[in-house]
Amino acid sequence: MLAVAVGLSVLLPSSLRAQTDAQPLLIVVSADNNDAPSADEVAQIFKRRKLFWSNGARIQPVNLPADHPLRQHFARTLLHLSPEAQEEYWNEQYFHGVLPPHVLASEAAVRRFVGDTRAGIGYLSACEAGAHLRVILQVRPDGHLETPGDLPDCR
Repeated sequence: MLAVAVGLSVLLPSSLRAQTDAQPLLIVVSADNNDAPSADEVAQIFKRRKLFWSNGARIQPVNLPADHPLRQHFARTLLHLSPEAQEEYWNEQYFHGVLPPHVLASEAAVRRFVGDTRAGIGYLSACEAGAHLRVILQVRPDGHLETPGDLPDCR
């Protein structure tokens, strides 16, 4: 039984990775947020260089855990940072008093936080988006950025 459990734990990350790679990555804000930052502005938000929305509210970006495949895809595509470079970036920023975005444990937690927080911003796989969120940017699995369009049928 232990061998089966170990085998499943080894297989899960690759199956999660395959699921993540097969659908677009969505950058989302609360449905009540009218801002529409560009890809460059999203990068500035997650690097904590852009701090306020147009209405003056302090932006509250949230990340998934560092080893999550979706976060790694987000960092490579929008921040242009490898996981190692991202860690180095935040170590440097920490000494300047700049803290990284909060980390939430799951896409469900990101969906809830962003939906309930008008100043929040996060990223999800396309099948995790909800009606209380507004998609501001879509990243295709091949890394190309596009304006939000039709989402895949996730049933």
